[in-house]
Amino acid sequence: MVGVVSRPGTSEKLDILSTDAQYDLACACGCEKDEHRRRSGDGKWIYPVTLPNGGKSILFKTLMSNVCSNDCKYCPLREQNDIRRCSLRPEETARIFMDYYSRRKVFGLFLSSGVLGSADATMDRLNSTAKILRRKYSFRGYIHLKIIPGASNAAIEESVSLASAVSLNIETPGEKNLAKLSNKKKYISDIIEPMKLISRLVGRGSRYEGTKQTTQFIVGAAGESDAEIVKYMWGLYDRLKMNRVYFSAYQRGLGDESITGEQIGQVNPNDVFMREHRLYQVDFLFRKYGFTESDVAFENSGNLSLLTDPKEAWAISHPGFFPVDINQASRFSLLRVPGLGPVTVKRILEWREKQRIRRLEDVGKVGIRLAKAKQYLRF
Repeated sequence: MVGVVSRPGTSEKLDILSTDAQYDLACACGCEKDEHRRRSGDGKWIYPVTLPNGGKSILFKTLMSNVCSNDCKYCPLREQNDIRRCSLRPEETARIFMDYYSRRKVFGLFLSSGVLGSADATMDRLNSTAKILRRKYSFRGYIHLKIIPGASNAAIEESVSLASAVSLNIETPGEKNLAKLSNKKKYISDIIEPMKLISRLVGRGSRYEGTKQTTQFIVGAAGESDAEIVKYMWGLYDRLKMNRVYFSAYQRGLGDESITGEQIGQVNPNDVFMREHRLYQVDFLFRKYGFTESDVAFENSGNLSLLTDPKEAWAISHPGFFPVDINQASRFSLLRVPGLGPVTVKRILEWREKQRIRRLEDVGKVGIRLAKAKQYLRF
């Protein structure tokens, strides 16, 4: 039985759809404090975005529809669930966004949707909204469009041509894991092949080179290991040149009752949130520290340690690498030191051009992180 909202107004539909959009994180949230989604004073979800100049702003984020014909067991919006269903028209969505944008409340738009009818019918709604913004309102700012699994190549290319960024969620590491969560989605043809197409469309030297590509894993719903996720994550960065990979911890109670604690593989329900955090830390090591898949240490279970961060786990397993000479080591070597981040390493390299570093206090206030680094350094 599906609950239907009887002729809801635009404001009521927006309340429903913007709230339901919280489950899709492929545009925001990460391991930095100011990257996490949060609620505003009026109860709306806020999605911080880092601007090209380093500043922060807010995305207007909504679904065009929470009607969905898919059966994803982890998703509260799946077809079998009895929830309030409604949809926004492309003209409605564009008008609402431009109202927020003209009042300088938002920086850009993240637009997603449940599968309303077919993948291409849904893509037509998403793309039509972007076309109205680009052509009718002459909006030249940031638009992030969600690619619906199973969409045609033509629909995907049209999205890429209109958007600043696109995302198609990979959801799980591998076909077997997705099969545990959906009987309708085909992993290779609906997800992997379209992701490869996007990679070609936005790759270096391509017509749409400036468009970004991101994706998202649902962590814990399929009982997958962290090692499986990290393997796929590395492939996305190394082979598909993905701009960002995001992670969403599966929360019990939101999905189908058949997703049991054994399938999730967690003794403590809160462990999955620490798993999400550890995966973001690995992601950061890949993108900012020069780490590769082979540098990531796992426990016997195939999961990352919940007690030790991945960078320190690497240091513990490579005692011969330390201590590192703070006055002579390369940037690469300094970034391997637990407690030293890119900003601190940059400061060290600049400082030692002027004079020898004799103690950590020479490069900054010694907090918890720098104190940890001290045991791995030689002065």
